[in-house]
Amino acid sequence: MPKTTDTGSIVLEDHEATQAAAPYSRQLSVLLVDDDAEVSAMLEALLTANGYRVVRARSGFMAKEALAEESFPIVVIDRGLEDGDGIRLCAEIRQRNERGYVYIILLTARDSRDDIVAGLQAGADDYLSKKISEAELIARLSTASRIVRLERALREALAERSQQPSAEMAPASQARLTLLKRIGRDLEQSLSAQRPMSVIAIDIDYFKAVNDRHGHVAGDELLRQFANRVRFALPRDQDWIARLGGEEFVVVLPGTSVDHATAIAERLRMTVGSTPFHVAGTDVSVTVSLGVGALSTLSPEEEIGAQALLDQADQYLYRSKLAGRNRVSAPQASRAHGP
Repeated sequence: MPKTTDTGSIVLEDHEATQAAAPYSRQLSVLLVDDDAEVSAMLEALLTANGYRVVRARSGFMAKEALAEESFPIVVIDRGLEDGDGIRLCAEIRQRNERGYVYIILLTARDSRDDIVAGLQAGADDYLSKKISEAELIARLSTASRIVRLERALREALAERSQQPSAEMAPASQARLTLLKRIGRDLEQSLSAQRPMSVIAIDIDYFKAVNDRHGHVAGDELLRQFANRVRFALPRDQDWIARLGGEEFVVVLPGTSVDHATAIAERLRMTVGSTPFHVAGTDVSVTVSLGVGALSTLSPEEEIGAQALLDQADQYLYRSKLAGRNRVSAPQASRAHGP
């Protein structure tokens, strides 16, 4: 295996000695942020061999995009990223409202006392020289794995205790009222400009099975990743997604016709179903049922409003469920798309 160079590359040696650490890391995901392709590839090979799932990012921007899509319990950051200070990225991650604790390790060729203090003050849990041996790096990651597993187990226990639907009714009602007001503002603008408007109601199929099998914390994490994936798949900045409650979401598409909204809904269905979500140390695949509601297809006797749009989308969502789930249903020709 390669050893340290004069530029401070990581020493990758003692490979056999690191294998004993693998059980601590099994199925945990590590986000590796390093713009040195050679070092990054060697680290990925090392971590993968020791039971970790590795996602690589070449810049701070790519790292933040990855974190928006998925939660990583362990993040390893190169101190000297080309697109910005690794310490700044560390601080930004620490300021994020993550559902679980993120254990951050900073790697650097600069290992003076001042550098170490700066890294720890930015929120890093560990600060390692790139001259570290393979065995020590894996040992430090094993410590990180134990900490995040204990934190995850504690969150699971607290989440199970706090499942009290009655206590959540008031906040949920308030959230729905806020949602209706926001949809109403978009609707008023569309009516004033004589433009179309559509909404898509989305329900994750058999979501209860995810909670039953993987726990409520994993279910909450899947919901967060799901919302981010849908948000990134929307075609325009003015399109937005909100959670209605439970596993139900609504996508609002100002200025969008029913035909275009149906095509977007089909694209969202395929985007969600084509790639598993990585939660609780495992890949979880889900599908969605979708229903489209559109301003142009409300019946003449209906009062035009945000609630009417949502009700129509819910009706077609129900049709998708009755037809077998994992499909899109829309008004007018009552089209159904899916397998």
